[in-house]
Amino acid sequence: MVENVLKKYFPESKTAEGKATISSFHQFLDESLSEALERFCSLLRKTPTPRFLEPIQLNIFIDRLRPQSKQLLDDSAGGKIKLKTPEEAMELIENIAASDHAILRDQTHIPTKRSLLELSSQDALLAQNKLLSKQLETLTETLSKLPNQFHVNQP
Repeated sequence: MVENVLKKYFPESKTAEGKATISSFHQFLDESLSEALERFCSLLRKTPTPRFLEPIQLNIFIDRLRPQSKQLLDDSAGGKIKLKTPEEAMELIENIAASDHAILRDQTHIPTKRSLLELSSQDALLAQNKLLSKQLETLTETLSKLPNQFHVNQP
């Protein structure tokens, strides 16, 4: 019965078209990892059975990412992400994409000042680290003064 329904509503031409679309997937220049993953999963859902096997899907997705995204995945995997099992790799990709998605969501709610100069993601991370270091330094300095203030205030 399932086979008859698939043949009626999803002819071979539609399946072949879906597979071709999935095979030609690539991450756009302005697309984050989470957006690319959402779009890739959407393509998979739209393609009727039979689909690619999970390891093949994973390889297509990873191979079609921008070099920066591949590097992020490899760094997060502690080596090549393709050396992980499909389950481990997918879990890692989903975790990074979820984090990426949360950052994008937070950025859409914060009004930002646009400028002609845009920072690369590495420069943005360095700037953020510098700011955090400065805040930590200020906090450490304040905490180091507390014992002196406590002794001065005691009768």
